[in-house]
Amino acid sequence: MSAVFEEGQLYSAVTQDADGTVEVHLSDNHPGLHDAGYRARRGEIAAASLAHERGTPLPTIDYSQDEHDIWRVVCRELAPKHERYAHPEFLAGKAALGLPTDHVPQLDDVTALLEPLTGWSYTAAPGLVPLRDFYGDLGRRTFNSTQYLRHGSRPLYTPEPDIIHEVVGHGNQLASPRFARVTEAAGLASLRLETDEAMKFVADVFWFSMEFGVMAHGEDLTAYGAGILSSYGEMDEFRQMEIRPLDLAAMGTLNYDITAYQPVLFRAESVDHLEDVVGHFFETVDDDLAARLRAQASASV
Repeated sequence: MSAVFEEGQLYSAVTQDADGTVEVHLSDNHPGLHDAGYRARRGEIAAASLAHERGTPLPTIDYSQDEHDIWRVVCRELAPKHERYAHPEFLAGKAALGLPTDHVPQLDDVTALLEPLTGWSYTAAPGLVPLRDFYGDLGRRTFNSTQYLRHGSRPLYTPEPDIIHEVVGHGNQLASPRFARVTEAAGLASLRLETDEAMKFVADVFWFSMEFGVMAHGEDLTAYGAGILSSYGEMDEFRQMEIRPLDLAAMGTLNYDITAYQPVLFRAESVDHLEDVVGHFFETVDDDLAARLRAQASASV
């Protein structure tokens, strides 16, 4: 997953000792912090990703029955919320993709379902992926995904992105050709940008669109962002937040706390509107435009 999750230490650090031992350093509020078996399992799965070489088959994880049960519970609980809260474009992608709901899919299996629809594939990541690497891969229609699952004691909560977020959230989203094109455009933008400031601006616009975007559907307010649609709790709360119209200068500069529900969300009026504003921005942004929008945001404060 990308470095947008780095602030607030939401993403668990992964280290490898000289003897090859891989350790995942869980945060103090992680439900699995004091579960030695869970910590060992996280290290085992991270080690498989670290050992993977691009161009070779992705690591196959032999998921336990408990891990399959977590996937099953979350899919069961998210399904009615998707029907109630998700935008029809997301629901159409979800129906076309047809992810299994009774077991955790291997990332190669997700690719096999997704690639015929939009040309996207998955690759394995042990945890945090450097920002430019993550977005560069998006420009190649490749999504970096973790392979671990959240702790079984709280299946509907995770303090960090897991395979449920990466696949149920982003995979269903990427099965929409229109959402997939916007995501690819964000990745291609990263290849044009030279400054870290411009790169962060693009990542923040992505955060408030493809991660936490909301969209009108008739008189209703729906969600299309993967961060909302993979979160059991956030789907119940997003309509109560401050909803603003799309505003690139604000989206690229607004401070946010990634460890809490997002109090400010930006609404697209339709998929056409998202493509015209956010998609066009990703297609045309360069360092100068990002700097001008950042200055515009500062001047309006």
